[in-house]
Amino acid sequence: MGATFNHVGTCVTDLDRSTRFYEALGFEHQTERDLTPPDAATARLLGIEPPVGLTAVYLRLDGFVLELLHYSRADNPAGAIRPMNQPGLTHLSLTVDDLPATLRLLESCGGTVVESSDLGIAVMVRDPDGQLIELIAKR
Repeated sequence: MGATFNHVGTCVTDLDRSTRFYEALGFEHQTERDLTPPDAATARLLGIEPPVGLTAVYLRLDGFVLELLHYSRADNPAGAIRPMNQPGLTHLSLTVDDLPATLRLLESCGGTVVESSDLGIAVMVRDPDGQLIELIAKR
């Protein structure tokens, strides 16, 4: 019994803003994979009461696929900042060619630099919805 990697999903509040943010990091939008699945099947799979109103956008970087999940319904829970030592997925990590330039670009796309984490060669940023991303300077 084998498995192959498919994707990692993150919930976002604005698909266009989040797509621009991740494209600034070099992700490519895989428009042929985007989908708006039917509510009944989606509700069952995800354990969310209908109406679900899901739209999924797929982005790819070096074989890694990131699914941006957007729910158009009004009663979604608010986002929360998760501590790094809480069990579960904590962050994505990317190596970048020019760390200072990447930080400036991401801030212009709605990202936030976690200044207290800046080691000069590595720093944490938050995407527009608070997801942590570790950026490491290419050596």
